[in-house]
Amino acid sequence: MKKDHIIIIRLSAMGDVAMTVPVVDALARKYPNLRISVLSRPFARAFFQFMPKNVDFIDADLKGEHKGAKGLKRLYGRVFAKQPSAVADLHNVLRTKVIRTGLFLSGVKTAHINKHKSGKRRLCRKQNKVMVQQPTSFQNYIDVFSKLGYPITPDFKTIFHNGENLLSSLPTAIGEKHEGELWIGIAPFAAHGGKMYPKEKMEEVVRMLVEKQPQLRLFFFGGGKEEKAILNQWAKKYARCTCASEVLRGLNEELILMSHLDTMVSMDSANMHLASLVDTRVVSIWGATHPYCGFLGWGQSVDDVIQNHNLTCRPCSVFGNKPCHRGDFACMQTIEPKQIVQVVLKS
Repeated sequence: MKKDHIIIIRLSAMGDVAMTVPVVDALARKYPNLRISVLSRPFARAFFQFMPKNVDFIDADLKGEHKGAKGLKRLYGRVFAKQPSAVADLHNVLRTKVIRTGLFLSGVKTAHINKHKSGKRRLCRKQNKVMVQQPTSFQNYIDVFSKLGYPITPDFKTIFHNGENLLSSLPTAIGEKHEGELWIGIAPFAAHGGKMYPKEKMEEVVRMLVEKQPQLRLFFFGGGKEEKAILNQWAKKYARCTCASEVLRGLNEELILMSHLDTMVSMDSANMHLASLVDTRVVSIWGATHPYCGFLGWGQSVDDVIQNHNLTCRPCSVFGNKPCHRGDFACMQTIEPKQIVQVVLKS
């Protein structure tokens, strides 16, 4: 008998795709006879390589082979050739709407995400904000599978189920974790200014942590050329600090190192979600955005969220990509380094 085959589409940024992992994992484990294909950008393959055997991955090369109208046609043809019985559109943008509509017209059952945009607009508007927790991305994804007839209750812990995260597989610059050492990661950057803690203040966090904890090692994460330059400067200036992104060879190795950290310090950014996928505690710093928008990392505690609760202008943006109403980014500027250090070291 032919197996049911569901194709899951999420083509967006790293953090959004990472948030699908606990849900896809739950789907695969509850329905072992269901064939599951995840359609996403090539970087996301690392998230799914240790999934149950009924999960496979399809690359969407949106900057090359699948760019533009002709590329979208090729991508649709590739998906159609898989002969899916259902499509879960977890992105719901023009490109994915075209794919799912074509499949729907061919008789394939489809469902798409509800992003609850109206609730988020009320949360982020300038006046008369409605401060209500919106459904999380995880719940929104779960709802899509329920519509397709696959209810699930995720109990995900880590992508590394069977010891695939050996420190010995990493470059020698990382080394072993000795008894009594505290390993902390710091990912100080974000895609938008409204989500990034000032780098001068974050350097003060680094200085304070190094001075307070002689058994501490700090690992810095950041991918761009300018970001690495800053992180390398910090690594040279402060003892027991390593720019992890300089020595590691790709996303899989970053995930392995993150799984051995005691804590990750991150913005409301992809690194919060990466650390969450390997069961690592995250102290997350929020400025223009807010956990009420539904993007707190999987399994993370609100007790480890650092934010200014006294600013009535927060949140002003779902994604942190809008100009500051005040012009001074007080949401970040008013958070003191000592506050972050206290939360990081509280456990």
